[in-house]
Amino acid sequence: MSETLTQYEKKIAAILAGIFSLRMLGLFMIMPVMAVYGQQLEGISPLWIGLIIGAYGLTQAVLQIPMGLLSDKIGRKPVILLGLCLFAIGSVIAAYADHVYWVAVGRFLQGTGAIASAVLALAADLTREEQRSKVMAVIGMCIGLSFAAAMVLGPLLAEKVGLSGIFAFTAVLAVLGILLVLLTVPDTVSKATNRDAIAVPGQLKALAKNPQLQKLNVGVFFLHLQLTCLFVVVPGLLVSAGFQSQSHWMLYFPALLASFVLMAPMLIWAIKSKRETFMFKFAIVLLAFAMALIWLFGDQGVGLLSALIVFFAAFNYLEANLPAWVSRLAPAGQKGSAMGMFSTCQFAGAFCGGVFGGVLLQQFNATGVLLASAAIVVPWLAISQKLVLPVKTKPKVVSVQVENHQMAEQIAQKLTQIKGVEEAVVIVEEQLAYLKILPKQLDQDALNMCLGQHVKNS
Repeated sequence: MSETLTQYEKKIAAILAGIFSLRMLGLFMIMPVMAVYGQQLEGISPLWIGLIIGAYGLTQAVLQIPMGLLSDKIGRKPVILLGLCLFAIGSVIAAYADHVYWVAVGRFLQGTGAIASAVLALAADLTREEQRSKVMAVIGMCIGLSFAAAMVLGPLLAEKVGLSGIFAFTAVLAVLGILLVLLTVPDTVSKATNRDAIAVPGQLKALAKNPQLQKLNVGVFFLHLQLTCLFVVVPGLLVSAGFQSQSHWMLYFPALLASFVLMAPMLIWAIKSKRETFMFKFAIVLLAFAMALIWLFGDQGVGLLSALIVFFAAFNYLEANLPAWVSRLAPAGQKGSAMGMFSTCQFAGAFCGGVFGGVLLQQFNATGVLLASAAIVVPWLAISQKLVLPVKTKPKVVSVQVENHQMAEQIAQKLTQIKGVEEAVVIVEEQLAYLKILPKQLDQDALNMCLGQHVKNS
């Protein structure tokens, strides 16, 4: 990666990953501590615990696509700054609240800072198309690291400063993010839609009917529903098992570390043996197995640690692969729309998981939450039975000189006849062609000849 990214692209990747990670760290730190430290709030109940843990997901789901579209209108930086300001305000409201209602309001407001689409669009604006996937991978990797850091910092900070202190700390993180944007992010002139980064409203209806994408969208919904359910019950189980709240990180951290060690061979084996769909289904089963282990051995430290390792290994495998598979399945020129829908389902799952887990915890205690979460894999597996992944392609965007839609269709047809070009979509309004290519099979000479007649590289 370091050999192909320019110094400027490395800098952009680091800056945008830092902005994203500061915000996600603030969101995640509440998850491992809310069930324990939230007991001090006025009006607290299991339902409120689940609602507060997952509240950010609702506003994230609703605003993810609109905030990306707004960045097309007014620019990326203003939308990112607006989102971070809203996140900071929500954090301050929650920090000063002593009633669950206002903590929930603050948490909902945190979610209104839905900057993911704008950040990814800015990454697309500031990097070369052929290196863009690497920059996105850096951002994604840092989000994963921020989750691991939150599992450690959350319990440690909560012991020192309490729940309100954590919310105050997230406000500080938001301010640091704002300063990072103001001082380091370059101003961009372009505000045009990049269809690989921003959702296009006109494409959403057709994509919603794509049966393969439907399976992945449902999958990420269930995945984050289970994650939120997990943190509705596990902190309380740790306390019951004799672990003091400030030492919870001593289970979370080794569990995450061990899960990454287990995930690596899962990824390698699935790719080398071309059994990705099998491993996908196996990981789903592992999630249910982990929930069952927690139910059976929730009062034992070793049992809980083992269950968490299994859960996070399966979760991290699916979390890493699902967005990559969405990119593979999305039609040429529709990746931004497909990922917008995917992210909406992801955050909706987090919200529903909080509500679902809270209701079950209030009515049936932790057993009800764990068994219901395990049972979710049944419809998930049924939906995933006919999942088919296409061959791996790489996106390529080229500039075109096209006068009308008829001419666009003719150019697209010529491009798709070239060996190694799987799909081609030409957009008249943008004067761009979106390609999906097989690099090893691509007839570069034929492509260059076609480009010489109709297009030039962007």
